[in-house]
Parts: sequence; structure tokens; C-alpha cells
Amino acid sequence: MNWRYRIAGLAVGLDEDEAALPATVATLLGLPSAAVRECRVVRRALDARRKSDIHFVCTVECASGQAAPEPLPSQVTLVNDSVLDVSRPAAFSEPASTSQKQRVVVIGAGPAGLFASLAMAEAGIDVTLLERGQPVEVRMRDIGRLRAHGELDGESNICFGEGGAGTYTDGKLYTRIKHPFVRWVLATFVRFGAAPDILVEAHPHLGTDRLVHIVRELRKHLLDLGVDYRFGARVEAVEMRDGAATGVVLASGESISASDVVLAIGHSARDTFAQLLHQGLPMQAKDFAVGVRAEHPQPLIDAIQFGRMAGHPKLGAAEYNLTHQVEDAHSGRRGVYSFCMCPGGIIVPSPTEPNMMAINGMSNAKRSSPFANAGVVVQVTQADLDRHGVVQGPLRGIELQRDLERRAYEAVSRPYAAPAMRLTDFLTGKPSGSLAPTRFRPGAEPADLHAILPQWLSRPLVAGLKGFDQKMRGYVTDEANLLAVESRTSSPVRIPRGADMQSAGLSRLYPVGEGAGYAGGIVSAAVDGLRAAEAIIARRG
Repeated sequence: MNWRYRIAGLAVGLDEDEAALPATVATLLGLPSAAVRECRVVRRALDARRKSDIHFVCTVECASGQAAPEPLPSQVTLVNDSVLDVSRPAAFSEPASTSQKQRVVVIGAGPAGLFASLAMAEAGIDVTLLERGQPVEVRMRDIGRLRAHGELDGESNICFGEGGAGTYTDGKLYTRIKHPFVRWVLATFVRFGAAPDILVEAHPHLGTDRLVHIVRELRKHLLDLGVDYRFGARVEAVEMRDGAATGVVLASGESISASDVVLAIGHSARDTFAQLLHQGLPMQAKDFAVGVRAEHPQPLIDAIQFGRMAGHPKLGAAEYNLTHQVEDAHSGRRGVYSFCMCPGGIIVPSPTEPNMMAINGMSNAKRSSPFANAGVVVQVTQADLDRHGVVQGPLRGIELQRDLERRAYEAVSRPYAAPAMRLTDFLTGKPSGSLAPTRFRPGAEPADLHAILPQWLSRPLVAGLKGFDQKMRGYVTDEANLLAVESRTSSPVRIPRGADMQSAGLSRLYPVGEGAGYAGGIVSAAVDGLRAAEAIIARRG
């Protein structure tokens, strides 16, 4: 007989070798070393809470031909299967009914749209995948022109194009959602070229350079499956009949019939939101967050987080995740928090409309840039929109975003340069006219960010940054810049849907992902797309 054990909470020092873990496990189980085999790390997290004792905390699985003596230690569990043995979810294991092969149209080739298309195509459903932007290869050149020359392509940029906005970020795969599809999403990334370590690391990431390769390989697979995969195909309207979606109309005028439509448009498809609202699709304004992006020297963040161990080859670039609650006379306590932290990364321009400026952060796999950056954002409620004078309506959050993006664009002299301010100058409210070193392209220009952000945003930001410094001593420094404006944290719109994943106002339409207001990252968006695919497959089967 074979016994399998999972052992949690094993501490491994930075200078220790994981190859010694089988002997440690054998001692813990009360078994001879020779009796323990197939020992492998299935979970690894960094514990840097005490700078004098930075180490990894590992979960290990192993097999043995003999049973460990009872009682088992509290950190040991007898298991049947390994968490690394990821099989295809049962929902997608059987082909859809061949008698119902009508086409499904998927709008948007971000994580939600790509994974929905993958699941349905592998189940034998005919899929047309429509992406308004360009393939990752072309998209990289278009983004390069924006960064080098300040030339914006409104249909091919950081937000629009194959892979979605997540392709040009750090490629973070950490998610707080608990769903059976999460592991399969990670396994699928490995299947198309990601390092297997993402199945083990507590905070896995891919990096933009690897994501570009993975998305390209996934596209090839979808094409091999017969998916009608189109670029430069912006949807102008959803066709409706008798309260159901029946297809789409493209900007070119072409009409495509469909039995089901998956709406995975992302958080920045403002024109599509407006068109669907005009067609009568129910939508709601939702809370979101806006702010700035902080850029520090990466060695400074490493020193704050890792102390004397900064620079150790097993540690890499240090991350941070900070939150602070601020008292607000109008809305009570409001959160200020870091968002989309990119260690060893760069800040990139992410506008989608002319004469407006937005920014985001990204990292490549090695996180080797000398700078760390993160969004520092403030929660925005509907009461804040009232205070700002934004008219009522489902798209009112978009109007606030646009207002801030216009202000940011107009605050500088060059197209799509970023208005910036030293962090210390922002806290004192006294612009010095100088900036700390930065590599932002097409350029950063000194500006008074208090003149761009309304007081109801800038005051909580000041308090939040001071609070961050209490948790990370040294965070407030004149070596750091703040760049504006970080406005695309999440969708300010929600498209209501039922338990069957279909729109509350239009059957056979499946609003999914970040754009519909139901996800907040690569993995959660992919899972949401899979849930829509599951519902469509189940209905057909």
C-alpha cells in the first residue's frame, strides 16, 4: 500500500537547500529516510516579517510505502492526490452536444475572453473571438510608438489588444478568490509556456515578456481548433430579438449571428459601454479607485523590506502591499492602498482616448529595472462623484476618470508626458520644480499634482502616504516621484447578471471579467470567463 502525506509550515532558510527536505520530512513523520520518496515542494511563500530571520515557508508532499506512526503531527495531513496534479475541470471534460453547434461570439481577447473561448472550443463549440485591438506583436510596436514619440493608437495600446490590459502589467497571478478553476487556469498558463513554478509560488507572476509568448501560443492553439479569431474587429452593437442576444454588428457593418454572446470587453471600453447603455442594457455605477503611481529606487525598497539580506540571490526584487484608513468628514473612513505593485518595473502610459493621460505599471519576468512602482489610490464612492459634480447615471465613474485624465494631459507640454512631483513635495504641498530620476517615457514633467487632483482625493492621498511611512520606514523620501494619473484600477461600471451568468436584461448575453465588474486581475478574470463557458456548455449538453 502507498501512503501520501502533505506537510505544511516547513521553514527553509535562504542559505538552506530544499534537497534536505526529505530527511526533515522523514524525521517529522517518524519514518526512516529510505521510506520517504517522491518528495516535492507544492507551496512556497516568503516570510520577511522579521528582517533577522527571512525564510521560506514550504508545504511538501511525499509518498511512503509504510504508514507513519499515529498520531500524526498537526502539520501533517494524509492525502489522496497532489495539488500539482491538475486535471481538466469536469465541466469541460465532455464535448458539448453536437446537435447544438450554433456559433458563440466572444467579444474581447483578454483573460476572460481567451479562457472562455479555449474551454468552449475544446468542447467542440464553434467560437468567433473578436478583438478590437491588434495581436501582441503589432501591439508592442504601437505601444513603442506611444512611449517613444507620444503617438497614441486608440485601438492598439496598453489597454486594447490581444491579451487585454493584463498583458502589459507585472503578470501577477495571485488572487484571493477561492474557486476550483483557479488551479486549472495556472496549469493552462504552464501548458502554453509558463514556468511550472507558478503552481508552487504563493505570489506567482509571469512578466510581460513571458505573457506575450504565452498569449501567442494560446492563439495558435485556438486557431488550430478552428476558432474564427479576428483582430481590428470592434463591436458596434449587440443584436437583440425577443429579449435575447442574437449576434453582433461590427464597426465595419458586418453582422455575425450567434446563439450566445460573451461580453468580455475589459474596463476601458468606454465607447462600447455607452453603446450598450443606449441599446437599453441594464448597467450600474460602481465604486472604484483613482490616484497616482509612486516610483522608488528598487534598492531602497529592497533595503526597507529585507534589511541586511537585501540583494540575496534568492530574494529578488522586494514587493510591498500597503493599506491605510483615512478619516473623511463626508464619507467617514476611506481606504488608501497600494495597487498593482511592480517590483523592478517601469511606469507606462495607458491612455485610450486622445488628449487624456493615464498611467500603469509593468515588469518583465526578471524584474530587473532599478525602479519599483505601485499605484497609490483612494477609494471613490458615489457620494464622492456627487461632491465632484458628476451627473447621475451608470457611466458617471467614467466621466470622473476622463476629467482627471484631461487635467493630467493638459498639465504638461508634450503629448502623453506624465505630470510628476517628488513624493516629499506632494506631502508639503510645495512644488520644487525638480524630480527624482525616472525612466518614464515619453517623459515626466514637474507639475503640481494638487492642481490636477481635487482636494477630496489629494488630502486622503497625503494622509495615506504618511501612514505608509509608518509601516515602511523610509517610504517617504525625496528619491521617489508620484506620477499622474492612475485612473484605470478597475471598471467603474457593473453589468448586472443572474446566477446563470446571463445579463439581467438580455438573455444569452454573458457579461464577464473586469469590464463587467466581476473580476480584478488576470486569474479572476480568466475564472469568470470559464464560468460563462461552463454555463453555455451545460445549457447545450
